[in-house]
Amino acid sequence: MKKAMWLGVVAAIFGVLLMGQGARAQNPAPAGGAPVVAAPGGAAPGQLEVKEGEATTETAGHGGFLEIVTRAGWFGMVIWAMLIICSIVSVALIVDSYINIKDDKVMPPALISNVRTAMENGDLLKAIQYCDSTPGQLANILKAGFAQVEEGYEVVQDAVSVAADLETERLLSRVTYLSVIANTTPMLGLIGTVQGMIFAFLTLGTMEAGAAQQAMLAVNISHGLWATAIGLGTAVPATIFFYFFKNRSMSIILRMEALTLDMIKALRNVEIVAE
Repeated sequence: MKKAMWLGVVAAIFGVLLMGQGARAQNPAPAGGAPVVAAPGGAAPGQLEVKEGEATTETAGHGGFLEIVTRAGWFGMVIWAMLIICSIVSVALIVDSYINIKDDKVMPPALISNVRTAMENGDLLKAIQYCDSTPGQLANILKAGFAQVEEGYEVVQDAVSVAADLETERLLSRVTYLSVIANTTPMLGLIGTVQGMIFAFLTLGTMEAGAAQQAMLAVNISHGLWATAIGLGTAVPATIFFYFFKNRSMSIILRMEALTLDMIKALRNVEIVAE
């Protein structure tokens, strides 16, 4: 999980840098030098005041991704921080699920072969040792059944069913958080967009009509829409991978339960062999 988290962090940081470069490429700074921008004392946080007569292209030059984050005020920066964290966690969960939710991870072929051989030989203690040496979902279910072997086959079946339910919840917990992120990030993006619209309408009410007002209005709206774009850009892959890994998990779980029930049939006649 830690390795997957680090891979997710690297991928997310790389994506943020690409978005920042893309924003700068689409909004190049004017060749004539830096635009004259002043923040009046009465202006709301996140607003820029452009002197009347400045070209619209100069105002549009303020579009770098880092500036979009920093000029949104403390509340906007909190929203952006949550969006970035959700993006990183989403990538980490996707990588972690891809690595760990596999047949050979949940049901190691070596464990299955060794346990079958041990049980065919009637050596239950050896089978338990194999489970201890190969920890995992299947090993936990088998050990739950082996622990009740002296109570009878029906008790063993009940113990296996309970253990299978617990392991199912643990396996699905890896992908459940993807659903949380998929449902949360669009709302976070919407909050950022609402903030941008508030600044836009404040611009209409506090600035004189003209090219500067129109440019500032467009900048505020575009900055607000960036939040929605990032929120949806995080939510869509999270939703797709959530259902993908959920279906894969359920398929693996069904096969694991069928395999476990087939393997514990041998417990009807098995005897504990002392070492």
